[in-house]
Amino acid sequence: MHKIFSFGFWNSIARLILRNRIVIIVLIAIITFLLSTQWKNMRFSYTEANLMPDDHPVNQSYNDFLDKFGEEGNLILLGVQDSALFTPEKFKAWNRLTTKLTSFPEVDHIISPASLKELKKFEDPKRFEMLPILESESPNASELKEFENKLFSGLPFYENLVYSSHSNTIQSALYLNKELVNTKARKIFVLEELDPLVKEFEEKYDIEVRVSGMPYIRTLNSQNIIDEISLFILAALIVTSIIFFFFFRSIRATLISMLTVCIGVMWAFGVIGLLRYEITILTALIPPLIIVIGIPNCIFLINKYQQEIKNHGNQAKSLQRVITKVGNATLMTNVTTASGFATFILTDSQLLREFGVVASINILAIFILSLLIIPVIYSYLKIPRDRHLKHLNKRWIGGFVNWMENMVRNHRIAIYISSILLLTASIIGIYTIRISGSILEDMPKNTQFFKDVKFFEREFDGVMPLEILVDTKRPKGVLKLSTLKRMDKLENFIDDIPELSKPLSITRLVKYSKQAYYNGNPKYYQLPSSQEQNFIMPYAKNLESQGSLMSSYIDSTGQYARITTFMQDVGTEKMEEIEADLIPQIQKIFPEERYEVALTGKALLFQKGTNYLVRNLIVSLGLAILLIAGLMAWMFRSFRMIIISLVPNLLPLLVTAGMMGFLGVPIKPSTILVFSIAFGISVDDTIHFLAKYRQELKANNWKIKRSVYAALRETGVSMFYTSIVLFFGFSVFMISSFGGTVALGGLVSATLLFAMLANLLLLPSLLLSLERNIANKKVLKEPAMRIIETDEDDLELDSDNKKN
Repeated sequence: MHKIFSFGFWNSIARLILRNRIVIIVLIAIITFLLSTQWKNMRFSYTEANLMPDDHPVNQSYNDFLDKFGEEGNLILLGVQDSALFTPEKFKAWNRLTTKLTSFPEVDHIISPASLKELKKFEDPKRFEMLPILESESPNASELKEFENKLFSGLPFYENLVYSSHSNTIQSALYLNKELVNTKARKIFVLEELDPLVKEFEEKYDIEVRVSGMPYIRTLNSQNIIDEISLFILAALIVTSIIFFFFFRSIRATLISMLTVCIGVMWAFGVIGLLRYEITILTALIPPLIIVIGIPNCIFLINKYQQEIKNHGNQAKSLQRVITKVGNATLMTNVTTASGFATFILTDSQLLREFGVVASINILAIFILSLLIIPVIYSYLKIPRDRHLKHLNKRWIGGFVNWMENMVRNHRIAIYISSILLLTASIIGIYTIRISGSILEDMPKNTQFFKDVKFFEREFDGVMPLEILVDTKRPKGVLKLSTLKRMDKLENFIDDIPELSKPLSITRLVKYSKQAYYNGNPKYYQLPSSQEQNFIMPYAKNLESQGSLMSSYIDSTGQYARITTFMQDVGTEKMEEIEADLIPQIQKIFPEERYEVALTGKALLFQKGTNYLVRNLIVSLGLAILLIAGLMAWMFRSFRMIIISLVPNLLPLLVTAGMMGFLGVPIKPSTILVFSIAFGISVDDTIHFLAKYRQELKANNWKIKRSVYAALRETGVSMFYTSIVLFFGFSVFMISSFGGTVALGGLVSATLLFAMLANLLLLPSLLLSLERNIANKKVLKEPAMRIIETDEDDLELDSDNKKN
C-alpha cells in the first residue's frame, strides 16, 4: 500500500491531470449534464419518513391495519370558532365552500354542519334513515338557531367530530381519497385549491378558518423543506464565499471555488435523482453540506498553489506540487469524513441508509472535482499577482498560534483540569437528555399551520391519529353486543386520558341507533341492552347502506374493528406512559384467547421509529469510531496512537451531548446526525496533526518537544482556517424554520469548535506528557502511507511567523 500512495503515484496523477486538461473539462461537463437529466427523478416525500425497516413488528402491525382500512391519515379539518357562522349569509357561504371542495376528485366526502344528517326511525317498513337536519338550503336565522341548539345539546354522535365539547367551535372534516392522499395530487389540492378557497372565504366574510389534519400538515411541512433547500444552498454559498474572500482577498480564487462546489451540488441532486431517493428533511441537508465540506478542499489546494507561486514563480511546477502534495492529504481527510457518513449505510433504517449513501458518494465526488477543476482552471490563468499573495503574510493569525503554544508549553495542567471539568459536566448533562418522538416538534413554530395544530389540540384534543385494531377472530364478531361493550369500556378509559380525544368507532353508530329508536332523545345515547338490541335490529338492517361510518370502522367481514383517537403533540416519555396505561387495560378488557388487539397509527409509528433511530445512532457512531480507528491504525501502525488520538475527538462529542441535556435539545431524527457528522469531520484535524508530528520527529531526530511545537505551529493555522469555514458553514442551518435543523447546525458548529481546540491543546499536551510511552521509534513506526510529504506546508505560517 505504501507504494500505491507513494509520491510517484501522485506524481503520475498530476501528469495525467495536467496533460489531459481538455479531456477532463469535457468529462466533467458530460457527467454534469447526464446527472442533470436525473433531476427530474427527484421526488419529495409525501408521507412521514419510515424510520424502521419493513419487517419490523411495529411496521407489520401498521401495514396490517392499512390492509384492512386503508390510509388513516386522510383527514383534513376546517375549524371555526365564531358564532357569527350561524347567521344566514355566512352559514350559506360555508355550505358553498364545503360543497365546492366536495367537487374535487381528491376529496372522498365531507362531514360539515350544513350537510349533517340525523338518524330517524320509520315504522312501515321498520327502518332507520339518515335525513338532513336542515331541510332548507337557505335557512333563516330562527332555523339556524334551532339547528345550533340541537347540534350542541341533542346530537352527542357528532361530539368532537363536528363540534367541540369545550366550546362553540365547529369543524368540517374532509376525508381525502385514500388512493391519492400520498401522491402529488394531495399537494396540488392543498396548495392550489384548498388554501386559496379558504383565504377567499376569510377575507370576504371576516371569519378566521383554522386548517389542520395530517395530510395538510405533511403538505405544508414538505413545502417548507423544498423552500429551505434553495435557502440553505444560497446561504451556504454566500457565507463560505465571504469567508473565502476574507482569507484570500481574491475574487478569482473565490469564483473558482464557488464554481467547484456548485458543480458538486448539481452532482448531489443528480445522485439523489439517479438513485430514485425521496428528498426528506435529512437528504435536503446534503447539497449545503457538500458546499461546507468542499470549501476546505479548495482552501488547501488554492493556498498551496499560491505558496508555491510565491516561493519560485513556476506555474507548472506549482500545479504539479499542488496535486502531489495536497492531493494525498485531502484524499485522506475526505475519506475519513465520508467514512463517518458511510456508517449510516450499515444501519437498518432506510432513512439513514439513503442519507449515508448520498452523503458519502458526494463527499468523495467533491474531492475529485476540487482536485481536477482547480489545477486545470489555474493552468489557463495568469500567475497570481503580488496582491493575490498578500494573505500569506498575515501576522494576526500568529497571535492565535502563539497563544496555543504558550498554553501547551506552560499550562498543561490547566488544560487537563478544564478537560476533566468539561467531561464531568457533560456526563451530568447526558443523564438529562430526553428522546423526542413527536411528529410536530421540529415543525416551524411561527407558521400559521402550527398555530392551527395547537388550536385543534385545545378544542378537539389532538390531530395525530392513534389507532386500535380489534380482531374478534370470527366473522360478524364486531357487532356482537359483548364485543361492543368491551370496545365501549376501552373508549371510556381513553376518554379519561387528557392527551387523547374522544374515540371514534362503530359504537357511536350503535349508540345513535338506540337514541333514534327512542325518537332522538339524547339521554338514550348509549349501547342497547340485549333485549333492546332485539327490538332495534329490524330497524338497523339497512344502516350499512346509509353512510360511510360503518365501512370506515368495520371491515367487510365484520371481524375487524378500529377505534380511532387523536393525540396531542406529546413527547416520547408521555407517549410511553400512555401506552403503558393502555396495554394493561386492553389485555384486561379483551381476553387474548378471544381477541387480538394492536396499537398502531402514525403517532405511535413515529415514536417507535425515533427510539429505533437512537439505537441505530449508537451503532453507526460505534462503527464510525471503529472504522476511523482502523484507518489510523493502518496509517500510523500504533495501537497507543489510536487511543491517544481518539481522546480529543470523543471529548467534544461528550461535551455536545452534555450541552443537549442542559439546553433541553432532545435526541430526535434531525439531531441524531450531529455526532457522526462531527466525529467524521473533526478526526481530519487529528490526522493532519499526527502526520505532521511524525514528519517533524524524523526531521528533528526524534526530539519530542521540538516536534510537538513545530507540528502545532505548522498545522494550527490550517486547522483554524478550515474550522472557521466549517463553523460558519454549519451555522447556516440555524436559519432554518425547523427546530431540529437549527439544533443540528448549532450543535455541529459547536462540536467542531471544541474539536479544533481539543486537537490543538489537548492532543499535543497528551503527546508531551506521555512522550516516553507514546512518541518513540518503536511506537511510531513508519506509517503505511505518507499523508504529508516532507515539505508539505499547506495553509501554514509564513517564514515571518515561524521566527516568532
